[in-house]
Amino acid sequence: MSARVVMYSTAVCPYCQRAEQLLRARGVEDIEKVRIDQDPAQRDAMIARTGRRTVPQIFIGEQHVGGYDDLAALDRAGKLVPMLQG
Repeated sequence: MSARVVMYSTAVCPYCQRAEQLLRARGVEDIEKVRIDQDPAQRDAMIARTGRRTVPQIFIGEQHVGGYDDLAALDRAGKLVPMLQG
């Protein structure tokens, strides 16, 4: 059983694409994408939930991981795969 992954993103976001590539490389098949460029209410919800305005904002389970740099740092530290395994 793998943890649920939610990623707030926009259509044109190179860091979102890199985050998705990294997650897929670590075996994540299902990424729930919340497109804040299509729904302003989702942008407000993301800011309220994370305190950040930039995308991507990634959640693994209920834990806010942060953006792409945070995700990559977790991966380098060897902590990403255990989180993904829930």
